[in-house]
Amino acid sequence: MSPPTLQAGMVVMPRDEFEELLARAAERGARRALADVGLDGEDAAHDIRELRGLLEAFNAAKHTAWQTVIRLVTTGFLLALVAGAVIKLKVFGGGQ
Repeated sequence: MSPPTLQAGMVVMPRDEFEELLARAAERGARRALADVGLDGEDAAHDIRELRGLLEAFNAAKHTAWQTVIRLVTTGFLLALVAGAVIKLKVFGGGQ
């Protein structure tokens, strides 16, 4: 790795060396970020898979809850329609 030079007040270095420097800095920053949230070490991959599994389970539960709410509203609406039809047609002989 050649040392960077200064040209017109700018630091200049070869592109491939600059990209290597960026890659190392990005990797170091990613490792530090994972360590900050406790996802470093040997169990990190397992922990991340477990977190993804929990997120998938939560999303499935949320989807099922919305389906249940829609099913209940639809059933209530249909029951109200049937009750209205029964009253309107005087099926049970009540009313005049």
